[in-house]
Amino acid sequence: MDTSQYMSMFLEESMDNLQILNESLLQLEQEPDDVDKLNEIFRVAHTIKGMAATMGFNEMAELTHKMEDVLSEFRDGQLKVNQKVVTVLFKCLDTLEQMVNNISDGVEEEVSIESIIKELEAVADGEDISSSEIKEIEENEESEPEGSIIASDIELNEYDVNVIQQAVDRGFNSYHIKIKLSASTLLKSARAFLIFKNLEDLGEIIKSVPSTEDIENENFDLEIDLVYLSTKDKDEIYNNLMNISEVDEVIIDNVNVKAEIAKKIENEEKEVSRVKEKIQEQQKENKEKPVSSNEKVNKVKEVKNGNKEKEVAHKKQHQSVRVDLERLDKFMNMVSELVIHRTRLEQISLNYRLADLNETLEQVARTTSDLQDLVMKIRMLPLDVVFNRFPRMVRDLSVELNKEMELIVQGQDTELDRTVIDEIGEPLIHLIRNAADHGVEPREERISKGKDPVGKIRLIAYQEGTKAVIKVEDDGGGIPVEKVRAKAEKLGINTEGMSDNDIRNLIFLQGFSTNEQVTDISGRGVGMDVVKTKIASLGGSVEVVSEHDKGSAFIIRLPLTLQIIQALLVKVGTETMAISLGYIDRVIDFEESLVKRTNNKEVIIHNGNVTPLIRLNKKLNLEATESEKKYIVIVKIGEKNVGLMVDSLLGQQEIVIKPLGKTLQGMKEYIGATILGDGLVTLILDVAALV
Repeated sequence: MDTSQYMSMFLEESMDNLQILNESLLQLEQEPDDVDKLNEIFRVAHTIKGMAATMGFNEMAELTHKMEDVLSEFRDGQLKVNQKVVTVLFKCLDTLEQMVNNISDGVEEEVSIESIIKELEAVADGEDISSSEIKEIEENEESEPEGSIIASDIELNEYDVNVIQQAVDRGFNSYHIKIKLSASTLLKSARAFLIFKNLEDLGEIIKSVPSTEDIENENFDLEIDLVYLSTKDKDEIYNNLMNISEVDEVIIDNVNVKAEIAKKIENEEKEVSRVKEKIQEQQKENKEKPVSSNEKVNKVKEVKNGNKEKEVAHKKQHQSVRVDLERLDKFMNMVSELVIHRTRLEQISLNYRLADLNETLEQVARTTSDLQDLVMKIRMLPLDVVFNRFPRMVRDLSVELNKEMELIVQGQDTELDRTVIDEIGEPLIHLIRNAADHGVEPREERISKGKDPVGKIRLIAYQEGTKAVIKVEDDGGGIPVEKVRAKAEKLGINTEGMSDNDIRNLIFLQGFSTNEQVTDISGRGVGMDVVKTKIASLGGSVEVVSEHDKGSAFIIRLPLTLQIIQALLVKVGTETMAISLGYIDRVIDFEESLVKRTNNKEVIIHNGNVTPLIRLNKKLNLEATESEKKYIVIVKIGEKNVGLMVDSLLGQQEIVIKPLGKTLQGMKEYIGATILGDGLVTLILDVAALV
């Protein structure tokens, strides 16, 4: 069967299912008795297994099958959900994700699943058992006569019994083998490896106690118990094993499959009778409680309506279409070109005063605007696709750093352009790890400060005009101003006359880290400047606000879309430039009397506010023109206001951002370029980089 046509569907569905699994496991850890959540996890694991098996990815199928074994034990109440077990399941999840990524990238590299399967088997076998149970097992072992092997030595689950039954039906013999190594054995694991290799040449090992992982780590005494399938007879297997040096004793016994099946049937019957009892109890309760005819009618209606709702929801699910991102990008580019030609036509219409053309142009303008809005909306994705990986990350950090903390997420339905969504994940990871490592204090310290022992990290997103705001807040110790000041002085930065907040914002400088020790989490000084650079490349800004012992907040502002923006066209010298309206606060007339000097820098005093002044012609090395009237465009980046001096204003226009290409990548002052209606190529200023 040719499965290549289904590959993209398989990859997308798998990633979706793995994400559901991730979220469900996190919730299950919080609420271990939530049966619905368990059933959902079981269903999703089952779906992944089925899809992987259909596509021929057997290792994926095998791993999810083992996960199902563990999950079914949760469901049957044989296992309790605890942090250790959930951590093993998360390991499975990461391994599955790695497999899916390898398939997606066309990497042939094999992901080893042996160790994780052994961990799962250990969990499924309940090897992490209480001391009282261990004692009981030891007592049983002591009371057993030497040389007898009974089925309870190795606990067989339903899956094992089925495998043995199928093998027996196909003519295999099933054995319990007990092997005792010599007390003088030096390399136990090497000897065990030889035993396993010899046995696997003659048949298949179904189960081993201790587990293969313990054997590899020499974490066992001198005895190994195995369940083994082979077409060979007992004598041949016995002679084969006794020929291996340092093997003292071998006892082989047949597995009583009938007894095991009887035990399995008995367990199933117990479960059935338990369910029957429950149903009878419910029926008894219902009989005792009389129901009026009206209530009955209402109940029937409810059921019918419920089914109706389910049908509607089910229908809706299949009304969405997955579209390849490249196609969307091409669509976006074509709409952008359309906007450029529309502007050009408007210019021609104005020049030639063609009244007939105007009416049609208005229609075209309206349609292209609608088309533009539509393509923008199609490109938009909710931040949820980025945020959904963070609860798991904070949980892992909590375990790693041995700090109690929780993540509170708000506004994950805020939508951003796909390009921004793709890039924003990395800076947010830095900020959250930073909040967990530097921000949230250890439990004892928090209690001594009278705080809640559980640290809170908040991830908040909302829309503000043409910008999306993302905040990463923590209720930790805050950023120590003196520590930052001392580090700045050490790096030769003059902090004289700077406010506390300005000093705190120095942490975004390259190589700036106040952590004396480099940890796995942070402290190399690469985090914050990477964050600032990445966000600036998206046309956004980042700043930090902090208060001692109250916590810190990192505030990121990003444009909602990166393709088509409203801009103010200005003249700087003889050049035309564009400034995004998203940054502009207001425009004022320039007067020399407004300009003052402080700390050897130019500022303007306007409405009692002191605003730094940047003369764009000097900054961009352009010749100044002797125009009589100049203007100051006051732009706002985060909480900071700056005045940009320009020679004249050319009005507002909708422009299409075109990237500058590889040759001009180093030009940090510009986001990109645009083509105006008269065919002129105009550069778009990157205000955040200028300031």
